[in-house]
Amino acid sequence: MYVCLCYGVTDTHIREAVTAQGVCSMRQLRQTLGVAGQCGQCGKHAHCILKECLQELPDYKHTARDLPVLQRGLISEATL
Repeated sequence: MYVCLCYGVTDTHIREAVTAQGVCSMRQLRQTLGVAGQCGQCGKHAHCILKECLQELPDYKHTARDLPVLQRGLISEATL
């Protein structure tokens, strides 16, 4: 499914970036794929996919660095 229409990024692209390239933050995702770098409408959905992929990794740990995202209300804690 397309997540970012500005750059033609799909959820598969995001998942591959996490597993193959080690992307683990929205900043890295933006630098790698351009997600949320143009109009920003895809940011929330891309972040949810990123978190989902990271949680599937065996060594992922929920860290304090995730808290600013939660505090800004971009995603709810229930989606983590």
